Amino acid sequence: MKMVAPWTRFYSNSCCLCCHVRTGTILLGVWYLILNAVVLLILLSALADPDHYHFSSSELGGDFEFMDDANMCIAIAITVLMILICAMATYGAYKQHAAWIIPFFCYQIFDFALNTLVAVTILVYPNSIQEYIRQLPPDFPYKDDIMSVNPTCLVLIILLFISIILAFKGYLISCVWNCYRYINGRNSSDVLVYVTSNDTTVLLPPYDDATMNGATKEPPPPYVSA
Repeated sequence: MKMVAPWTRFYSNSCCLCCHVRTGTILLGVWYLILNAVVLLILLSALADPDHYHFSSSELGGDFEFMDDANMCIAIAITVLMILICAMATYGAYKQHAAWIIPFFCYQIFDFALNTLVAVTILVYPNSIQEYIRQLPPDFPYKDDIMSVNPTCLVLIILLFISIILAFKGYLISCVWNCYRYINGRNSSDVLVYVTSNDTTVLLPPYDDATMNGATKEPPPPYVSA
């Protein structure tokens, strides 16, 4: 006799490297935590020593400040929020709290939408790439080599690169979504269980309902000796 839960029939519980979706979500959350922690350290060091992040006109062709104090504070606040979201997703996947994964999933959808808009912009306005490259500093690495490439080939290469990134991001989104469904299904008390035998398939009611109905039944009458 084999017991099969219905939520396991429509999606996979495994992700890359044959890991479980919970393990993959935890690793993904830890990876994003490390990246955002590094970015936070860079921003804090830039806020503490702003002269180190000021480029002269000889370097960029004009007096340009990397980031003023207001934008720096906004960037730090966004990075701290990202660290909180990643920590919530990691904790939610580890402790099997499905609601804690939702903010991270929403961030993934937002990031995927932004990258899709970039790809659409490049496809609709292919000349914007050449204009952007011309605005780069004169001593930017490989600027002349990039400008010498055929514009059509350059657009195709960039679109191919963005498509690979979008496919990878979409796979990570599916991993986190499957983790949410897996945890939500396990924590739900209303999940029905199918018991399959060789001949028949029986749909059992939820355990709480079965025990409640059994408790309300009256006990059998006492035996009477003959």
